[in-house]
Order: sequence, then structure tokens, then C-alpha cells
Amino acid sequence: MPSSLKTIGARLASSSFWASLTAVPAATSSIAFKTRSAPASASSANRSSVVFSPTGVLYCIHMSPVSMPSAIYIIVTPVSFSPFITARWMGAAPLYFGEKDGWTHVVDDMYALRCRTHSEYPALPYFLLGHSMGSFLTRTYLIRYPGTLRGAIVMGTGQQPGYMVAGGRLIAGIIGKKNGFDKFNATVDNLAFGAYNKPFEPKRTNYDWLSVNEENVDRYIADPLCGGQTSVGLFRDMLGGIGFISKPANLALMDKTMPVLFISGEMDPVGDLGKGVRLAYESFRKAGVKDVSLKLYPGLRHEILNEKERETVCADIWAWIEPRM
Repeated sequence: MPSSLKTIGARLASSSFWASLTAVPAATSSIAFKTRSAPASASSANRSSVVFSPTGVLYCIHMSPVSMPSAIYIIVTPVSFSPFITARWMGAAPLYFGEKDGWTHVVDDMYALRCRTHSEYPALPYFLLGHSMGSFLTRTYLIRYPGTLRGAIVMGTGQQPGYMVAGGRLIAGIIGKKNGFDKFNATVDNLAFGAYNKPFEPKRTNYDWLSVNEENVDRYIADPLCGGQTSVGLFRDMLGGIGFISKPANLALMDKTMPVLFISGEMDPVGDLGKGVRLAYESFRKAGVKDVSLKLYPGLRHEILNEKERETVCADIWAWIEPRM
């Protein structure tokens, strides 16, 4: 759904460097990144580059305004939202991060891109926004690479109980060893996403949980580059990451002075209708993060940047970022 990130991107790009990331599995275990179309004001400054990471090569497109940028933004997207991905994500090739330490590799790649852009703009503040799966990756990044950001926006996140995370990871491990971690499995997929629609029964589609706006849901279903299958291995990796970010000892490693904004729809099932988002927010407070904020939008579901209220959401994000630049 390109409109949401273009909306906030246009707002940010009016004064800032803007990059929007989508993680794409390359031919090896490395992660390639591609960006969305730049806003009109920045189109003349587009250029491509290659970034070397610990896991391979990142292919990037940088988009900057004609004038000197004032900040750098990276947006990490969710697992089933992939408007600019390669065919490897679809059909017979479910999304798969790699045979070993896939989650770690993705976070390392996020840091590699951060280093690349920082080398060009060493004096600029750096913000990271993670949505859905990207929110869990962002929370992992905050633990593993403290002191490298000016601020972080955690959107569409949650806080799953430890027993559910451990149980799901165990099941994924058993099924993966039997059928292959790079394969899709309906049982694992149902464990990951099957309960999301329950608050919205009787359901109209399998994706009602994404958005209040039925047109958004229909466009998502009709788009061949959205809703691709995920592999057993990715589910296992993601649960490993969720377990990692839930441990107080790991949260204690974060930069306590870095501002964090938690922002979600109050009816988002990924965040257990707000309960999981509040738990994640409270975990940051208990870890000693000095500037942590929480914003829940009544009635909104998972895709808060695609609802009719998206201008309000974008304005709220910008109002949070601007004084922290």
C-alpha cells in the first residue's frame, strides 16, 4: 500500500533525507533493500548505491531533497506488505531470511545501511520507524545497536506471552525439520495470523484485521505483491526475535536517553487490541528509558497509515519527531 509511506515521506522529505526500506531475501542469506518512489521535490537527487554488510550486499536507492537534508529516516516494513519486492517473495518461494540467524542478519543489515548513510551525513540525526514485523526488528535493533539513533517510532507492535512464543517456536522447529524451514506450512501460518480476525467476526475477508476501511482491505487482497506466503523459518526467526526483545536483561542494554514513540491502532490484533502495546511501552519504562511515549488511536486497526485518519497520524508522528531533531 504505497500511499501511506508516500504521505509521511512527502511530509518528511520537504526538509529531510528520506529512505523507505523493504527487506528482500537475495540469492544468499543476505538482505537486499529497495526504496519507494521519491517525492517530487527529491526526484532529481535519486541515486543508487551498494552497501556491504556482514551478511552480503545491500542494494539501495537514496532519495534526498535538492536542499541540504536535516535528518535521516529509515522505515522498516511488515512481513506481508511488499509493493517493491522481487518475485522471490511470491509463489513457490515464501519469504525466508536464511538457514541460520536470519533475524540477526536483517538487524545487522539495518545497521549497515545506517553506517552507510551516516558516512555521508555524519552531523544529521537518525530516526528509525518500524511497523508490524518491522517494529520487532526495530526493538531488536535498539538493544543490539544502542547509541546509533536520535529516536525510534515503534508502530503496530505487540508483546506476546512467553509461553506462546516458546510454544510457537517449538512447533515451527519440529515442522521445519520435517518439511523444510524455507517452505510454507498452513499450520504454522494459522498460528501466526489465524487469530487476528477473531475480534471482527463475522468476517468479510481473511484480512479484515488490517483496516477499518474495506476499500483498503480489497486493494490489499487484489495486489499480487501483498500478502505473500511466509516460510516456517521466518516464523521461527521472528519468534526468536520477539523472545529476545522481551527479556529485561536485554532491554537493559538499550540507550536510556534515546526517545521512543509507541504508536498503534487500539483495535490492532497484533497488539492484542492495545494491551500488548501497553505492555511493550511499560517494559521500556521499567528498563529506564527516559523519554517513551504511547499513542493509541481508538477504532483503528493495523494499518494506521492507510486509514482515513492517516493525515492525523502522520501529523502526530512529525510533531513527535520535530522537537527531537
